[in-house]
Amino acid sequence: MVHSSGLAEGGTATGSALANAVPPRRGNETAPSTVHTGYVLCLSPMPPDYAALFGPLTAHSRTVYFAYHVGTRRVRYLSPAYEQVLGGPVARIAQDLPRWLARLHPDDLEYLREQLLPVVRGETAVVEDLELRLRHPDDRRQWLALTAARSTDEQGTTTLVGTLRDITRTKEYMHNADKFNAKKNATLEILSHDLSGPLMVVQQLAEHVAEQTEGYANPTLRELLRLMRATCTDSVNLIRDFVNQEFLESASVELKLERIELVSRISSFLADYQNAQHLLHKRIGFSAAGEAAYVHIDDNKFQQIINNLLSNALKFTPDGGRIEVHVALPPGHVQVQVRDTGIGIPARLQPLLFDKFTKARRPGLRGERTTGLGMSVIHTLVTLHDGRIWFESEEGVGTTFYIELPAAPEASPLPGG
Repeated sequence: MVHSSGLAEGGTATGSALANAVPPRRGNETAPSTVHTGYVLCLSPMPPDYAALFGPLTAHSRTVYFAYHVGTRRVRYLSPAYEQVLGGPVARIAQDLPRWLARLHPDDLEYLREQLLPVVRGETAVVEDLELRLRHPDDRRQWLALTAARSTDEQGTTTLVGTLRDITRTKEYMHNADKFNAKKNATLEILSHDLSGPLMVVQQLAEHVAEQTEGYANPTLRELLRLMRATCTDSVNLIRDFVNQEFLESASVELKLERIELVSRISSFLADYQNAQHLLHKRIGFSAAGEAAYVHIDDNKFQQIINNLLSNALKFTPDGGRIEVHVALPPGHVQVQVRDTGIGIPARLQPLLFDKFTKARRPGLRGERTTGLGMSVIHTLVTLHDGRIWFESEEGVGTTFYIELPAAPEASPLPGG
C-alpha cells in the first residue's frame, strides 16, 4: 500500500507531536538527559515518534520522500510532493514508475543502475544528488536530483529510502552561466589575438623606421619612435595580462564536480572559435571517437583548461595554420587532444614546461608576454580531476597536448533486472 499522508507505514500524525516529544518542565524540574543514538540526538526516557515528528515536513515540502521495497519492487511510501514534481497522482505510482524510467535519458538510466547497485548490496551507505534527465511527451526536459540509502529491518527486508528534487531551474541557470562564461573566455582570446596583431605591426614598422633613420641627428624623431615601440609593447602586455588574470582567478576556486557529457560540451565551447576563424587566420577543427563520453569534472574549470591550451596554440601557430581538438575513448578513460601545427617546443625546454614560473616561458609569435604560470595551473587542475596531462612536440612541426580523465563507470544491472 502506498501512503501519501507524509507518514511512513504505521505512523500517526498529531498536531502536538513536537510537544509530546519534548514535554514541558515544571518548577525546578531538570531537563531530561540526552542520548546520542549515532544518527540523531534523542531525548530520554521517551523517544519521539519520528514519523509523526517529520510528518509536517514531508506533507508540505517540495521534495519527494519515498520508500521502495527492493524484494517486491514496489513503492511503499510516497510523499505528496510527488504530484507537484512529476505531475501524477500518488495512488498511480505503481503504473507510472515504469513510464518514468522509460523517459529517463538512456545514459542516465544506466548511470542510475550503476550508482544504486552498491547501495542495494550494502556496499555503499548512501548515494547523494544523482542528477538525472527526464524527457516529457511535450519534449520538455526536467532535471531531477535523487538521494537514496539502504534500510534493513529485523526480518532482513531491504528498503531504499530517499528523496527526489526538481533541480531544473538550477541546472538551466548553471548552464547559461557556463555558456556565457565560455563565450567570455573565447571572446577575450579572440580579441586578444586580433588586437595584438595590428599593435605588433605598428611596433615592427616603428623599428624599421628607426633602423632607416639611424643616421639622422634628430633626437625628437628617435624619442617618438621609442614611444611608439614602448606603447605597442605595453598595450600587448596589458591585453595578455588581463586574459591571464581571468584564467588565474577562475582557477583558484574550489572544484565543483558534475557528471558532464564531454563531446557535446567541447563542441559547443569551440563554436565561438570556429565562427572567428577569419579573424584568427587559423582553422579550428573538432572530432570525436564516439557520440558521447561522460566524465566527472568541474565544468567551468575544465573549460578554462581547454581555453588556455587553445590560447597557447593560437600564440605559437603562424597564420594559415591549423588547430585540432579530438576526443578519444581509450578503455576506462576519456582523452582530450589539442593538436596544432605551430613552431613546437624546443627539446631543452620540454622537461620544464609544467614548472611554476617555468623557464620554458616564451613570448608568442606576436610578442604576447607570458607569466610562466599557465601550464603549471593547468597541470594542477588536471591532477585535481584525478587526470593526467602530457604532450608531444617537435620544432617546426607542432605540438599535441593530451588530457586523460577517468570515464564515468559503466552500468551494471540491478538485482531482478
